[in-house]
Amino acid sequence: MRNIISLVLGGGKGTRLSPLTDYRSKPAVPLAGKYRLIDIPISNCINSELNRIYLITQFNSVSLHRHIRQTYTFDTFDGGFVEILAAQQTIEDTGWYQGTADAVRKNLRYLQQPGIDYVLILSGDQLYRMDYREMLKCHQTTGADVTIAALPVDRDAARGFGIMRLDDTGRVQGFLEKPRTDEEIDHVRTDPAWIDAHGLQSRGRDCLASMGIYLFNRDTLVNLLSGSDYQDFGREVFPMSIRTHQVQVHLFDGYWEDIGTIRSFYQANLELAGKKPPFEFIEAGAPIYSRPRFLPPTRLEGATIRRSLIADGCNIDGGAVIENSIIGLRCRVGRDVQIRNSVLMGADYFQSPESIAADAAEGRPTMGIGDGTIIDGAIVDKNCRIGDNVCIQMSAADSQRDATDIEAYAKLDCSERLIGHSTSIGAFRAQNKQPLVVRDGIIVVPKGAVLPNGWKL
Repeated sequence: MRNIISLVLGGGKGTRLSPLTDYRSKPAVPLAGKYRLIDIPISNCINSELNRIYLITQFNSVSLHRHIRQTYTFDTFDGGFVEILAAQQTIEDTGWYQGTADAVRKNLRYLQQPGIDYVLILSGDQLYRMDYREMLKCHQTTGADVTIAALPVDRDAARGFGIMRLDDTGRVQGFLEKPRTDEEIDHVRTDPAWIDAHGLQSRGRDCLASMGIYLFNRDTLVNLLSGSDYQDFGREVFPMSIRTHQVQVHLFDGYWEDIGTIRSFYQANLELAGKKPPFEFIEAGAPIYSRPRFLPPTRLEGATIRRSLIADGCNIDGGAVIENSIIGLRCRVGRDVQIRNSVLMGADYFQSPESIAADAAEGRPTMGIGDGTIIDGAIVDKNCRIGDNVCIQMSAADSQRDATDIEAYAKLDCSERLIGHSTSIGAFRAQNKQPLVVRDGIIVVPKGAVLPNGWKL
């Protein structure tokens, strides 16, 4: 596996995950209380004995760089690394990355070093567990120039993916992005019997969706990118490679979730807190790694907790009820708090006694969740100060106004949204600026927001 370079694409703006990506890159978004999205592809690489990993970044990348630096350190004699390839000016090019393919094109010199035969291209915002050694075996056995991971889906789900049409050998013959009609789906469908014959149970699924995971012969990738000005892998480079090279599929049928929207992020987190989660972070031989933290155990005092994940360093007082939720690192939960169906990301640091005293003197909530507060159906980003007896719940009227408010919020200049987090979608509800956002029907309290005592949605 030493002749493979892994490239994790993490440079996009992540606008569909805003406001979680207003101050961090998408791969740096916290997951399940103590991980970050970038930990998934890097852990899959490590577990597959791939330890030469480049991470391509561009937007809001400071916290991502810090996480990588503090988490992934390899033995000096092993030769492994996780290195950041941030957008930079060079003699040949002074522009930003214009897309996933353009980002790789501008870093080809790192792939053209001696001893590299294959390039594995991964996304930084997916939740799954895969052994890439199996994908390499498929690639070599079929003599492919390009291999793409494919997930069987039914017709309803196919409308949200790029769907591939194969021949009997598993070679990709065609590709259609998000087919809308039954006629379009019929054109790219795969016989379920073929899926069954290749080791998976089709269970009525007759479409193969692209997972956005590509394995290229190094020289093939260099030629494809050098000979074109295409900017995106999924929409341009991959369809071109189908026409000019041998492209094979590698079938995969495990849990896989593309966490690209607030709704998908919210649902994936809550599923992880369930009784039988579809994805486990600890699996013998293939754990998910993250930054080691020196935090105390979580302290509970008479709280009721059901179907939830509680991270390290939390302080949860008596009478608190937490159901179907994620409680992140260093989270302080006051007395008689009710948290249901919510994702709390916690805090980046503990407040000092002096800071707490200063907050009390100024009548400002301390970091965490105040006594008697109710939170239901929400995402609360890091370092928020939510006072006593606050109520954060979505009403039917709020849900209906989601799309209109989002459009107005998106037009605000970033600097307006930064001022104390006071400018938000709530400002368009009642001429009364409220520090929260509603996206995909989910309430999101942005990072560092302050909700005073008695505040209600």
